[in-house]
Amino acid sequence: MKRMVILGAGESGAGAAVLAKKEGFEVFVSDMSPIKERYKALLNSHDIEWEEGQHTKEKILNADEVVKSPGIPDTAPMVSALIQQGTPIISEIEFAGRYTNSKMICITGSNGKTTTTSLIYHIFRNAGYDVGLAGNIGRSLALQVAEEPHKYYVIELSSFQLDNMYDFRANIAILLNITPDHLDRYDNCMQNYVDSKMRIIQNQTSEDSFIYWNDDPIIKEELKKYDIKSVKCPFSEIKEKGSIAYIEENTYKIEYPTPFNMEQEALSLTGKHNIYNSLAAGIASNISGIKKEIIRESLSNFPGVEHRLEYAGTVRGVKYINDSKATNVDACWYALESMTGPTVLIIGGKDKGNDYEAIKDLVRRKCKALVFLGADNSKLHASFDDMGIEIRDTHSMKECMDECYKIAEAGDTVLLSPCCASFDLFRNMEDRGDQFKEIVKNL
Repeated sequence: MKRMVILGAGESGAGAAVLAKKEGFEVFVSDMSPIKERYKALLNSHDIEWEEGQHTKEKILNADEVVKSPGIPDTAPMVSALIQQGTPIISEIEFAGRYTNSKMICITGSNGKTTTTSLIYHIFRNAGYDVGLAGNIGRSLALQVAEEPHKYYVIELSSFQLDNMYDFRANIAILLNITPDHLDRYDNCMQNYVDSKMRIIQNQTSEDSFIYWNDDPIIKEELKKYDIKSVKCPFSEIKEKGSIAYIEENTYKIEYPTPFNMEQEALSLTGKHNIYNSLAAGIASNISGIKKEIIRESLSNFPGVEHRLEYAGTVRGVKYINDSKATNVDACWYALESMTGPTVLIIGGKDKGNDYEAIKDLVRRKCKALVFLGADNSKLHASFDDMGIEIRDTHSMKECMDECYKIAEAGDTVLLSPCCASFDLFRNMEDRGDQFKEIVKNL
């Protein structure tokens, strides 16, 4: 009996453990942090051995294979030891892919992954397809494969998940964009991060489809390096050579595999970035044979994603927008680009090697004030203090919102679009967004 060790007992790890047990592996789960009660209950119900708050070397280094949580870096001591001795390390998605022949619609990119993934899932569900939502959102793919299999899976993939995927095949691969992000995990080398994102097309065949943003300069250069066997489905904001989906004369158009169009103003998602997300989702749905009227209706009634340019309320004529999912500079750029009036921008958190130059022009044109929100705001001060814009320095959501309340006037927008991870002051980006919304509710 082969021994499978799972490092990390969150959603992906617990799910991988259940699938491994079902497939006849000897399974051991280890997590350096406390394991949530619901995952302990899941593991216990399947008679799976687990430990928390430690990694027992004797029980890990004898693994035939290891499934690693995407949040654990290769530099972690136990992972380094496994790599050094040559133990295969894979992701939960890679492992789950071995035990299903379902169609895989996989989405990656530096920005827009969650919105595009959620939109595709929304369309497939409306069409009555048997579909599961997995990856960075939804339930564990491995757990669904083990206990609730579907004919289709829509999967959001981070670069960390792609790093440990080798034989997995995406039937429809979507690459939205590539901009600097998570460089702290990639030796501050952009090419390492780019290489990770491009793994989404590995193993594709001529029967598969590759959807990508035709205007992205990095993607354009990278494509020259690859012998792509899948059908290329590039999209762009405006029609240009090679694009099979675009906006033309305020009309949303898809040319492949069959023509589809609708009025741009009928799209439920607004803003330039959401045009790209809607085009990618429409292509994937069209390729999958979903009826035109279902695609049209779904693109019109999609409610959006929590923490992504989410309207939180209006107080004293000031609009509050929760964009806590904007954990990199490019995401903040898109949020600022969509602002139509004077903006008080809340920015800050755990920096991931950010370069803020990309948003400075928009900050000059759109922002009346910046409110820094982080445990250490020194890099933000170094980047923005000389711009002549009013700046406030805060270290809690309550303090931050008090300052925003003082600054903002009727007609302004307070935008939480932090550019940074949340782990310095909050449990996660959801906690950051929830605290923002709760304070707005009580203003």
